[in-house]
Amino acid sequence: MKVKLELDANQDGTEVTIRAKELTPEIEHIYHLLQQNSKHPDQLAGYLDDKAYYLNMNDILFFETDSKQVMAHTTKQAFLVKYKLYELEKLLVGQFMRVSKSTILNLDQIYSLTRSISNCQVEFYGSYKSVYVSRHYYRELRQRLEERRLSK
Repeated sequence: MKVKLELDANQDGTEVTIRAKELTPEIEHIYHLLQQNSKHPDQLAGYLDDKAYYLNMNDILFFETDSKQVMAHTTKQAFLVKYKLYELEKLLVGQFMRVSKSTILNLDQIYSLTRSISNCQVEFYGSYKSVYVSRHYYRELRQRLEERRLSK
C-alpha cells in the first residue's frame, strides 16, 4: 500500500481519497477509522444482508431504533447502522435533528408536517415512509424548519 500526502495552500478543507482495486477488510477498516475522526461525515456505512453500503448523508430520510438496532432509512431501503442513536445525534449536525426518543430525521428531506391533537406526522419527498414527532420536539422542529426556509 502506498501512502501519499499532498499539501496545498489553496485547498479549502481537508479531503482524503482512498483508491483501491477492490474493497478489502483493510480498506474498509481504514475508511471506518477516517469516518470516526471526521466531525461531519459525507457518507455512512449501512449494512443489508451482510453487505456494506456507503450511504450519502443527503439520501438518508431518518434514523430509527428498531429492536435495539439503529436503522438508516432511504426512500426505498432500510440499512443497519453500527452506531447508537445518541452517537449519531452527536455526529450529525445541521440537517439532522432528533424528533423523538427513537428517531433522528433529515430536515432537508421533509415534504410535509401534519399536526393533530395527539401527534405530529412527518412525510418525506419521494417516499411512502413517515415518522411521528414527539410533542416535546415539535416546537423546535418548526423553528428549525422556518430558519432553514428563511436562510435559502
